[in-house]
Amino acid sequence: QVQLVESGGGTVQAGGSLRLSCAASGRTFSSYCMGWFRQAPGKEREIVAAITRSLASTYYADSVKGRFTISRDNAKNTVYLQMNSLKSEDTAVYYCALRETSGPYIYYTRGREYDYWGQGTQVTVSS
Repeated sequence: QVQLVESGGGTVQAGGSLRLSCAASGRTFSSYCMGWFRQAPGKEREIVAAITRSLASTYYADSVKGRFTISRDNAKNTVYLQMNSLKSEDTAVYYCALRETSGPYIYYTRGREYDYWGQGTQVTVSS
């Protein structure tokens, strides 16, 4: 069983930055594809970013491209989401997700493709 614990959410003014962290239990973190999703009130969950287990490739939603950066530290079993130039429309609950089986150069962008989810962390951007 894998557990994911997010941290780093909070309230920030528009234009500001936050860094989210997601710590995973388990001994084979480097084998997992990781993703960040978000869900705003009244909206469906959407992919924000994903990173392959080999660190070779990353994916970003068009809405965050150039502002957000996903990274991972396999030695710390942690994936990060650096969020810069935040906008009010980035306000949402952010979730990290883990997929157990994946090729080294493959990322996944649909929620149903992930096996485990964190509890979520609230990000609020005030204008």
